[in-house]
Amino acid sequence: MLETNRHRTRTDLQAALPFIGESPKDTASVALIVVRPDHGLREMPELVRISADKGVQGDHWSRGCWLKTESGAPHPDVQINLMSTRAAEAIAGDPANWPAAGNNFFVDIDMTPQNLPPGTRLALGTGVIEITTQPNKGCDLFIERFGRDACVFVNFGPGLAMRMRGLYARVIKDGDVRLGDTLSKL
Repeated sequence: MLETNRHRTRTDLQAALPFIGESPKDTASVALIVVRPDHGLREMPELVRISADKGVQGDHWSRGCWLKTESGAPHPDVQINLMSTRAAEAIAGDPANWPAAGNNFFVDIDMTPQNLPPGTRLALGTGVIEITTQPNKGCDLFIERFGRDACVFVNFGPGLAMRMRGLYARVIKDGDVRLGDTLSKL
């Protein structure tokens, strides 16, 4: 099981809203890359390949996920999962705890729908991704890892409006992403 430190309270999370709301609007650098080779497992490589065919190289998404196409293949609308570093810090504390969230890329950018509406294209390393309409919500595993207050926080009110749980994207142009690379609006 993936471990995290103490669970944050609603008061802790509410107090972080102004800091999260000050995230940059247009560019960010990749602070953490997480590959999920299987359920509950995490790797933190310095470099990954993203592709329209496989999503994040080595991630279990390409072998199947919770959202499927009519043909039964993993749905491309949930290939890439981004999370705000500020939200991750508020929810999980130390960056060593962030991989438990299950997001692929942690970046310091404003993830609100006003700033990154569905259809927005972003350069990510040498690749290009596009924000999808698929919402990202906390689940039972999120509760287990970060607590009920954190799950309520990301699924309702300001946490939901600011996409604190993160957002989904699909790969438009294959490329490589390494730690420190830029994520920027196109």
